[in-house]
Amino acid sequence: MAAESSLKKAPAYNLPTPEPESPSLTRPRQPYRFSTLCATVDSPDADHKDQHGSSSVPIYQTATFKGVGGQYDYTRSGNPTRSHLEHHIAKISSAAHAFAVSSGMAALDVITRLLKPGVEVIAGDDLYGGTNRLLTYLRTHMGVTVHHVDTTKAESVIPYLHPGKTAMVLLESPTNPLLKIVDIAGISALVKEKCEDAVVVVDNTMMSPYLQRPLEHGADIVYDSATKYLSGHHDLMAGVITCNRDDLAKEIAFIINSVGNALTPFDSFLLLRGTKTLAIRMDRQQSTSMLVAQMLSKLGFVTHYPGLPNHPGKDIHDRISDGYGAVLSFETGDKELSERIVAATRLWGISVSFGCVNSLISMPCVMSHASIDPATRAARGLPEDLIRLCVGIEDPADLLDDLRHALIEAGAITFAANNYIRIPNPISRAVEKLALGEARTARPQDHREWFVSAPGKVILFGEHAVVHGVTAVAASVDLRCYGLTSPRYDGKLSVHFADINNYKHEWDIDELPWDAVVPIPNGEVHPDTLDQRVVDAIKSRALPSEDKMPPKTHAAAIAFLYLYMMMTSHGSRPSFHFVCRSSLPIGAGLGSSASFSVCIATALLILHGRIELPTVPPPSREAIGSDPGHVHVSHGGRRAIPPDIAEETNRWAFVAEKVLHGNPSGVDNSVAVFGGALAYVRPGFGKRSGMDQIQGFKSLRFLLIDSKVPRDTKALVAGVARKKAAEPELVGKLLDAIQVISNEARRALADPEVPRNVLLSGLASLIDENHVHLASLGVSHPSLEVIRAKTAGAPYRLSTKLTGAGGGGCAVTLVPDDFPEEKLQSLIKSLEAAGYEPYVTAVGGSGLGILSPYDEITVDEDDDSPPLSPPMTPIGEGADGPALQHSIRRRFEKVSSTELSKWASTRGKWLYV
Repeated sequence: MAAESSLKKAPAYNLPTPEPESPSLTRPRQPYRFSTLCATVDSPDADHKDQHGSSSVPIYQTATFKGVGGQYDYTRSGNPTRSHLEHHIAKISSAAHAFAVSSGMAALDVITRLLKPGVEVIAGDDLYGGTNRLLTYLRTHMGVTVHHVDTTKAESVIPYLHPGKTAMVLLESPTNPLLKIVDIAGISALVKEKCEDAVVVVDNTMMSPYLQRPLEHGADIVYDSATKYLSGHHDLMAGVITCNRDDLAKEIAFIINSVGNALTPFDSFLLLRGTKTLAIRMDRQQSTSMLVAQMLSKLGFVTHYPGLPNHPGKDIHDRISDGYGAVLSFETGDKELSERIVAATRLWGISVSFGCVNSLISMPCVMSHASIDPATRAARGLPEDLIRLCVGIEDPADLLDDLRHALIEAGAITFAANNYIRIPNPISRAVEKLALGEARTARPQDHREWFVSAPGKVILFGEHAVVHGVTAVAASVDLRCYGLTSPRYDGKLSVHFADINNYKHEWDIDELPWDAVVPIPNGEVHPDTLDQRVVDAIKSRALPSEDKMPPKTHAAAIAFLYLYMMMTSHGSRPSFHFVCRSSLPIGAGLGSSASFSVCIATALLILHGRIELPTVPPPSREAIGSDPGHVHVSHGGRRAIPPDIAEETNRWAFVAEKVLHGNPSGVDNSVAVFGGALAYVRPGFGKRSGMDQIQGFKSLRFLLIDSKVPRDTKALVAGVARKKAAEPELVGKLLDAIQVISNEARRALADPEVPRNVLLSGLASLIDENHVHLASLGVSHPSLEVIRAKTAGAPYRLSTKLTGAGGGGCAVTLVPDDFPEEKLQSLIKSLEAAGYEPYVTAVGGSGLGILSPYDEITVDEDDDSPPLSPPMTPIGEGADGPALQHSIRRRFEKVSSTELSKWASTRGKWLYV
């Protein structure tokens, strides 16, 4: 294209043309075309003419020059070979000034040294990895604010243009490796209009001056990695900087001389030699690139190349450029397939770079862009399966043939009916096993309701002291959170948090911020830290602001969407409705958020096909036995959920807890999954840390009393820390005493030989003692002391302590096995009359529950709930998908909180950890 366009139209730039030596020619000469300018190296001025008339610029391989007052004295500051090169680069770049340095990144380093601490930079969101790395350094160490925006939309820079603050706008077009197009002219005009002092900088490496000269379109500074197309042979490292402003040129020259990264004489000679063939090389390379792009596009691969008619930025690119370049990329839909294709090529060399006369192939996400973290790559929409091709000057027929053979060998295409055709949805067996499961080809659970539940928790001993290394003893409570999924067939996702302000929300699945997500592959563990880009994208693009949502719903919705999106893989995005109910008081310190986290984690793991339930029906109640250790309301026949499912659920529930609380201990979600009781020790206190299940824990009856007084956990923890700093000896003794209590309680709870009456008496004493120590630490509250006095007084004589954060929240009262029911009801009425909300419950019961998929659910005779699959479909196969034989959703949403546990227990058989 460049060769044709140069014949059809005059250059857009005014480059000098040597005057004729013979005065007899009267007809004026036409300006030289670009390829002629490349091949013609003239002297910067008369002083630079070689005394011997050499046709190639000599290499002045010297560090110093003799004499005083001459043009050159030290090669770091100036060298004749480099001067010829810089004059030549300026000539072909429509520039008044050019500088040659040691690499492309050295060029950007010189440019960014123009920045001062406190200024702001606007940069594209699809940048070369090294550029991203340098900008991150400037942001971290130099006090420079960097805004990454989608520069393919010129208007996207407007909100970040701050007069007096914005110092630089950094652009790259086409971007590498997605070949996105940036309107250099349009953005330059916007910047000059709103921030006239800001400098527009363009990385022109992908195009070279032959195909694009950004200075002609308003850019202030342009730089290239001359290692690429300007050199063309990958036998040197170099970078070039060009500009037209004298003030910028003066600063750049000063920085280069000060830093000492100017290009060496020998490399200047090699680069000057390479530029002579720039035009002829790129003509061949981009003509072959068009053939390759057309072949891949015809085969059905998503192909990124601005020369293709369907490229979204083609019109802009045609306006500012003279060709389409020699880099393209394509997507296969499967990372492992891409790896096989790259490995199967012969002519295409595997390399991280481009711009060479030899053709190269790579996978950017594991090579050139691997230094960019996965979350950032996802935010830029960079597919992990992307293959980048950098086309060389080999015979086009050989390159196409080699690529076809690689595609066939990898299993991407086949030859049939005298033509090459793509194999539909190529997917490796290993990935197939992970995505679908070895023994199944369909996922029937997508077409039925899934009912899950998880318990809350109480901290029996060790509250607050656990922050300072004391062992905490936590146990599950027989108050639970329940979750129900019902299938949808309309591409939407919806939630109903019935007990959190009756909140409802619905999303179009395809409109969620998927560009910010790098899903966790099935079988892999979520990293220790949250992907903050995903969290921010959900907050800004999928939900209203927190102040426009009911309390507690904002964080719950973020956690739900975060898990849903991070679990999604291989394009499977289940459409369903999720209803959440709770018999736990919300926000009372009883682990309601953890039980919610376990419910959403379990439901999502099932619907995403990441866990599989036992494949045989659970045994009957008679086969299991009466299980006297659980005082929990019977949920029918129980069977242990396999440990791998419980552990996977716990890992993802912990991720949800991080979304909700930032830095949770992991105790709450572990209790909600595994049930029973456990002991927890924080790390960093010189003893073995972690969580240990307390085996043989006997279920205990407790009265949980919600004071309805909100508490500030952070403030309470900070208060204890201040007290410890002010009175270290006193607080140290209190912590030691609480540790002794936790140790004694742990031993007693795990000892099967301790008689029940002795156990209850001993625990009552430990509860009283523990509360006194906690009150001494300053974390009790007047409401908790009132509750404690009411339960301890006649005629009840019960032991009570705060639980959780204290400062309000809940109290726990141990109820002996033989405590008269009439006394208990009298106490409950007394507490209710005082404005408190008591719950009779068991501690130490079951953990995670999933309604058995192998039994018919119980449907109430008076439950007229129609089958649910919005839009509604009849029973059987409907236009929108299979309908449910029975739906419990409507009844589940309407049943009162007081009846919820009893109602849930009658649905069918539950699988329990």
